[in-house]
Amino acid sequence: MRVLVTGGAGFIGSHLVRALVRAGHSVRVLDNLSTGSPENLAGLAGSVELVVGDVRDLRVVEAAVRGVDVVAHLAALVDVAESVERPDTYFDVDAFGTYVVAKACRGVEALVYASSSAVYGEPSRLPIGEDHPAAPRSPYAAAKLAGEGFVYAFSAQHSYRPVVLRLFNVYGPKQTKAYAGVISEFVRRALRGEPPIIYGDGEQTRDFIHVGDVVEAFIKAMTDRRVAGTFNIGSGEAVTIRKLAELVLKLAGREGMEPVHRPPRPGDIKHSVADIRKAREALGFKPRIKLEEGIRELLKTGQS
Repeated sequence: MRVLVTGGAGFIGSHLVRALVRAGHSVRVLDNLSTGSPENLAGLAGSVELVVGDVRDLRVVEAAVRGVDVVAHLAALVDVAESVERPDTYFDVDAFGTYVVAKACRGVEALVYASSSAVYGEPSRLPIGEDHPAAPRSPYAAAKLAGEGFVYAFSAQHSYRPVVLRLFNVYGPKQTKAYAGVISEFVRRALRGEPPIIYGDGEQTRDFIHVGDVVEAFIKAMTDRRVAGTFNIGSGEAVTIRKLAELVLKLAGREGMEPVHRPPRPGDIKHSVADIRKAREALGFKPRIKLEEGIRELLKTGQS
């Protein structure tokens, strides 16, 4: 395939780009490098075409889309708390940026969009299925949901195959503070000999999924022409933030250290865990990397 990955120099995007190159696909990356870095694509010179540009610029996006078969749209701002402080910016990048990408996707076979479990808001039932009502609690979540609407709206006009992947809490190597990953932040602090910081009482639950498993879901969605629709991408297992902190401290050899508690952050929800049956059936999606294994990897490499 000839693939365009927006946000391909970022955390998830760069992992996806490397996997696509390994599989023999032709890859173009569109990234404005505001949170992504060319270092994330190190060693891929000659295998990847990097276009430095913004997804809000229609002319730039149209040029980047030209000649590709599939678009994977991951370019976004992703900090829930920051979106409360900067709602206009999050609407501009995440909602309007997705509108531009979807509008530009004429002649492509598929558009695969990285959405978020945040669109569900505080769930009324667990685990959360794709049929759960959307009730965003932050500008980030609202912008992501708006993006989903544009993906589907333009698919009707341009006849591409729409796939929306609602990602739960993704973690893994190369995750930066810009992605607000709690696991990576706990690992960073443990490696520095600092206690983890928990916002709230720590009893809130999250569904953590390794970036390697997320990449597999993207590639299956991009390559299987039978796949269309919205899918949860998570582990299907709930973990409290307190238990997560204890696990990181244990694996880092710092079991005597106590977490520091701070007030809950605006826009955060209390509980979240994915029902991934639909993704299992349609994508053959099966998470392979266990949480303890993923944390050990981060501690061993000293990366986050």
